[in-house]
Amino acid sequence: MTPKRRSAADAVATIRPGATLMVGGFGLVGAPLTLIEAVRTHSDAHNLTIISNNLGEPGRGLGRLLLDGLVRKAVGSYFTSNPDVVRAHQEGSLAVELVPQGTLAESIRAGGAGIGGFYTRTGLGTPLTAGCEERVIRGTRYVLQESRRADVALIRAKTADELGNLTYAKTARNFNPDMATAADLVIAEVDEIVPVGTLDPEAIVTPHLFVDVLVLSERVSA
Repeated sequence: MTPKRRSAADAVATIRPGATLMVGGFGLVGAPLTLIEAVRTHSDAHNLTIISNNLGEPGRGLGRLLLDGLVRKAVGSYFTSNPDVVRAHQEGSLAVELVPQGTLAESIRAGGAGIGGFYTRTGLGTPLTAGCEERVIRGTRYVLQESRRADVALIRAKTADELGNLTYAKTARNFNPDMATAADLVIAEVDEIVPVGTLDPEAIVTPHLFVDVLVLSERVSA
């Protein structure tokens, strides 16, 4: 056992009703499926706000939390791959905040960097930025987007050392590294935990100071 290693159930036990969770993944790629399953069985994990690229797929990944009635609001970029999200929103049981994908990624990165917000042209003049502050910079109109943080980030990596330094597998990096910097509690699901000094320092993407808890991945039916 390493000081940061926990079971999945213990790792998510601090999630409280109404919490805001950042969850890594692009569809199911890079999604922390073991942690998502643990959230489903945690009695306090309800009325959640989920910040993620999308809300899984029908009955898979984060889509399971939706079907369980645990999600109050979804913040993301691409929800139409899961018809259950569309249906829940139309029925009024799910609030949805649609954010352009690049804006979502930058708002998370900014939250992790301690930046309050940033100006972008994306979404200007559309319902996506209605009510947002505007500013003219060098003769061009921009719209202000606030940064984002969460109570808990559930992320997926390939390998951790015992301190919590993380490496990732190919495109499974997606939102995971940025989310690791932008939450009060960061729980990383990994395939393996190796001794300190095993990882090539140049391959480490997320330094251990950002990671609070490590959970070994289990084979989960997505």
